[in-house]
Amino acid sequence: MAKFATSFRELVVYKEAMDSAMEIFHLSKKFPKEETYSLVDQIRRSSRSVCANVGEAWRKRRYKAAFIAKLSDSETEAGETQIWLEFALRCKYIDDGLYNDLFEKYDRIISKIIMMIQTADKWIIK
Repeated sequence: MAKFATSFRELVVYKEAMDSAMEIFHLSKKFPKEETYSLVDQIRRSSRSVCANVGEAWRKRRYKAAFIAKLSDSETEAGETQIWLEFALRCKYIDDGLYNDLFEKYDRIISKIIMMIQTADKWIIK
């Protein structure tokens, strides 16, 4: 018998997004000081927003359109995080291996979010 989540914290996508955001947080501590209010701020904000929007979507499950909108915001923030990761790579703050690992993690997160959007009726509180 399948176990249904009772909290957004139980969602695999939330756990993966939180773990990835924390990895980015620790990684970005090593970026140059001149990036503190630019790349560091942007990549931390977008990676954290993935988690926040999944949590907000969970609370909006009574309204399909609102649920999907928050998940869409989460997907967008995950895509933005991938762009900031590319900047970090091109600026040589991270190496190819770390970039590829994190980029793939966000691809998997995006896939899970898209699946939730496509199966929104299963998530909605009736």
